[in-house]
Amino acid sequence: MTNPPDYTPPKVWTWNKESGGRFANINRPISGPTHEKDLPVGRHPLQLYSLATPNGVKVTVMLEELLALGHGGAEYDAWLIKIGDGQQFGSGFVGVNPNSKIPALMDRSGPKPIRVFESGAILLYLAEKFGAFLPADIGTRAECLSWLFWQMGSAPYLGGGFGHFYAYAPTKIEYAIDRFAMETKRQLDVLDRRLADNAYLAGSDYTIADIAVWPWYGGLVKGWLYEAAEFLSVQDYKNVQRWADTIGSRPAVQRGRMVNRTFGEPSSQLHERHDAGDFDTKTQDRLAAGS
Repeated sequence: MTNPPDYTPPKVWTWNKESGGRFANINRPISGPTHEKDLPVGRHPLQLYSLATPNGVKVTVMLEELLALGHGGAEYDAWLIKIGDGQQFGSGFVGVNPNSKIPALMDRSGPKPIRVFESGAILLYLAEKFGAFLPADIGTRAECLSWLFWQMGSAPYLGGGFGHFYAYAPTKIEYAIDRFAMETKRQLDVLDRRLADNAYLAGSDYTIADIAVWPWYGGLVKGWLYEAAEFLSVQDYKNVQRWADTIGSRPAVQRGRMVNRTFGEPSSQLHERHDAGDFDTKTQDRLAAGS
C-alpha cells in the first residue's frame, strides 16, 4: 500500500471526469436522465429492474422466498440493468428511481402503478404487502427493522468505503484502506456478537433483516466480495460464518442469487427472469448449449 502525494483541497471543488478511476464513465455530480429510454414491461404484476450486486440480490432473494411460501402474487419479471453501460440513466429508469441506482421495482397489481426504490424500502414494501418475513410481535418487529436499517446505514462503509479503496481505487491509499478495514471488521464483530445467541438477526426467525444483510456480509465472509476474505481474517467470525452458511443453503436464496447475474460460472447466471422455469432452461450455459 502506498500513500499519494500530499493534497490540499481547493476552495471550490470542480468535477474532473478523468479522476474517477474504474467507474469514471458512470459517475457524475448531477442527477437525472442522460438519454431517453423506456423500460420494458412483462406480464407479471411486479417488474424489477436490477443487477445482481448485493443490493440487487436482496430483492430477488425476497421474491423467490415469497414464491417458495406460495405467494403467487409475487411472480415477477426481472429485467437486467447494465450499470456499467449507464442504463440506469435512461429516462424510464430514472422515472422509477430518481437516484439512478438499482434495484428499482414497479408494482402494477393495483389500479395505479406504485414505484419503490432503495433495496430496504423494497424489502419492507414486499414484506408488508404479502405479510411475510416481518415479525408481528412489536418487539421482534422493532429488532428486525433495527437490523434492516443498520444494514442500510452500514453497508456504504463496506462497499463505497472498504470495497472501493481496497479493490477499485486507481491508487492504493493506506490511510483509506486502514480506516475502512477497521470499520468493516467492527461491523463484522457487531454481527458476530448478535449471532452468538441468536439463530437470525431478529431472533429465532428468518426475516427481511437477514435477507438484507446476507448478500453483503454473508458474501464477504464467504469470499465473494472484493477477494478480501484473507485480508480481513473472516474465518474469525464463526457465528457470522454459521449464519451465512445457513442462509446460503436455502433454495430460494440460491435462485435469487442467480437472477440478473452477469458474472461467475455461466450455470450461475440468469440474466433475465420472467418465469420460474427459466432457472431450468435459460441460464447462460443452457442458452449457449442450445445456440
